[in-house]
Amino acid sequence: MTIEVGSIVEGKVTGITHFGAFVQLADGKTGLVHISEVADAYVKDINDYLKENDIVKVKVINISEGKIGLSIKRVDKDYNGSSRPRGSRKSFEDRLARFLKESDERQQDLRRSMEAKRGGRGAGPRGF
Repeated sequence: MTIEVGSIVEGKVTGITHFGAFVQLADGKTGLVHISEVADAYVKDINDYLKENDIVKVKVINISEGKIGLSIKRVDKDYNGSSRPRGSRKSFEDRLARFLKESDERQQDLRRSMEAKRGGRGAGPRGF
């Protein structure tokens, strides 16, 4: 089986780094799926999408000096970016709720800090 640019093949994730995932292809060659080629959405942590030993379909996007560039998001030409990450990744609503809660807590801390600097509740200028 020869690997050509544009072909879609199946492979096994053999390693994960902060910049992408290494995928071993059927002929024993290994290619790299750069983190930007995992999903249409911004991928902060590739571990939210892939795990070692996952079997994935990849599209060969380039071959240069023996290095094989792969893409998961380009496998489906009708891909619209609506796929959800696998594993422990939280839904948008969960992340938004967490952000709002943390934001409220930060606001309360800031208010307390400002009140302490002004001398507490009800205190006017110079403590009158």
